Amino acid sequence: MHPRARLSLMGVIVLGLFSIMIVRLWSLQVLQGPSYQRLEHGLTTKTVAIAPPRGLILSRNGSILVANRVMPVVTLDRHVAANDPAVIQRLAVALGVSASTLDADLADQQDSVYEPVPVAVAPTESVIVGLAEHKAEFPGVTISYVAERTYPDSETGAQMLGYVSDITASELKQLKAEGYLPSDVIGQSGVEAQYERWLRGTPGKQELQVDALGNPVGTVSVRAPAAGDDVVLNIDAGLEKVAQTALAKQITKLRAAHLPADSGAAVVLDPQNGAVLAMASYPTYNPSWWVGGMSTAHYAALTSQSSGFPLLNRAIQGLYQPGSTFKLATATAALDRRLITPTQLITDPGYFTIPACTGGLCTFHNNESESCGSCDVTTALTISDDVFFYTLGYYFWVEQNRYGQAAIQQTAASYGLGQPSGVDLPAESSGQVDSPALRKEQHTAAPKAFPNTYYGPGDSIEMAFGQGETVITPLELANAYATFANGGTRYAPEVAAGIVSPNGRVIKVFKPRVEGHVSLPPRTYRAIFAGLRGVITSPAGTAYAAFQGQFPSSKLPLAGKTGTATTSSNTKAQPTALFVAFGPATGDRSAPRYCAAVVIPEAGYGAEAAAPVVRTILTYLADHGLAKLRLAAPAGGG
Repeated sequence: MHPRARLSLMGVIVLGLFSIMIVRLWSLQVLQGPSYQRLEHGLTTKTVAIAPPRGLILSRNGSILVANRVMPVVTLDRHVAANDPAVIQRLAVALGVSASTLDADLADQQDSVYEPVPVAVAPTESVIVGLAEHKAEFPGVTISYVAERTYPDSETGAQMLGYVSDITASELKQLKAEGYLPSDVIGQSGVEAQYERWLRGTPGKQELQVDALGNPVGTVSVRAPAAGDDVVLNIDAGLEKVAQTALAKQITKLRAAHLPADSGAAVVLDPQNGAVLAMASYPTYNPSWWVGGMSTAHYAALTSQSSGFPLLNRAIQGLYQPGSTFKLATATAALDRRLITPTQLITDPGYFTIPACTGGLCTFHNNESESCGSCDVTTALTISDDVFFYTLGYYFWVEQNRYGQAAIQQTAASYGLGQPSGVDLPAESSGQVDSPALRKEQHTAAPKAFPNTYYGPGDSIEMAFGQGETVITPLELANAYATFANGGTRYAPEVAAGIVSPNGRVIKVFKPRVEGHVSLPPRTYRAIFAGLRGVITSPAGTAYAAFQGQFPSSKLPLAGKTGTATTSSNTKAQPTALFVAFGPATGDRSAPRYCAAVVIPEAGYGAEAAAPVVRTILTYLADHGLAKLRLAAPAGGG
């Protein structure tokens, strides 16, 4: 081949090779460059959840009981802190905490590694300004803003409303399938826990671009969170505050009189549908203690015996002997089963002795051994005569072949005494009514604590007037009398009225739930009603004195029952004081709109210790009425 041709051929080959190399370089740098750059830097996409604001909790007329408040939060980036540990010490000084506290926050593996770690909630303005002015000294430190719970009425209804706190590892494991995340808060008690599914809202989502070291380098996309739905309660905010204040003032007054009373509960129901209009427990606390993390001092106050365990909702978790308030069940059982007639007289010499009794307690006395002579069931209820009900307890015992072993207990159960009420709150305690079956159950469960299964005539007598092993909650007491007031329909107490979206759309209305019925034919109802009405209106009535003076009885006529229950295990202890009343008490079963019950342990007589609180509560209702239920969001709420 000619040298010139050979040279030309080699030039073409070299040119071709250069062209291929240039095209390859262009492809690598231009077309595939971003891909290789991501590989070089290890860029990946990670999803970070954005917590939604919780829904509001509203009273029946739309006033806010639990809201949200936007609060500043100091956060620290884990990766920056790992690369510059000195920032931890500087930040600890700025926040006034120990470096070990910040180390513990950073070490908490429950928080996402891609999110800054919250290290201080609601710092002072001076702290915020100081961090901003010296930003160069605090790399990785930012001030963000989050929605935290706020409680406009402070301690009022704290146990009923409940609280939220950071989700625990065990809760997260259980609820991860439902979309819960390590950074979430969750309702732990009360309404907050019961209606968590509505209050929670829908988390948002942020797609972050993260480098090989785990540092976020950009945002790919953001989906905003959706606020939770609002829960509208049947609770009347004004009434709730009156009940809480009246209960606290009365206990303070009793303690000033050197009585050991240090706790109690009050409940107000609508007898026509079971709506819970107020629920107060004492002692109480400020639920804002949970916001931003519970301090050691506050947690000790919530969980110590010396402070009275204020986390306990005594309205649904306190168990107390009902004393004479239980006579409603005994009277109903005796009349309904025709053990007695409404006009039948029983002689009361001031005591009752069990016939042929040879051991144990054989004679039972009236309080201070007074005697009513001969009285019928109406009078016996009005004056709370014990011997009358001792006699009924004994009659039922000796007539077991005719009435069965549990005649009174069955009637008590139909009233809801000793039964779960079905209230829409978590952790409700259930009372119990003394019986042969209960004694056997107790022995089986704890033989050493309950070695004796014997149940005899003396036990039946004690059970008939609310003593022995019988205990109930204040809510059970209120619901039993609300059931009588409306003529025998027992409703499940309902705290919540409905669910409303943030824009005001009604999502769900909670309708009354019927749990059972009590047989109350007219003859039975009239005899018992007259006795309960006489408790307040008859000069011989046990609560007559408590309602004299300025009580507006013309606006709100009442019927009720006192109770004074001695503690069997401690004869030196002061009795538990109970009082329950309903109205308007006209004899028309559709008339009563309110039923209020108050229980104060170790307070003395029910008429003197508990009735004044009920009087204050019902005076408020007589003067102000009940706020109208409004299932809608407040202006600007949500």
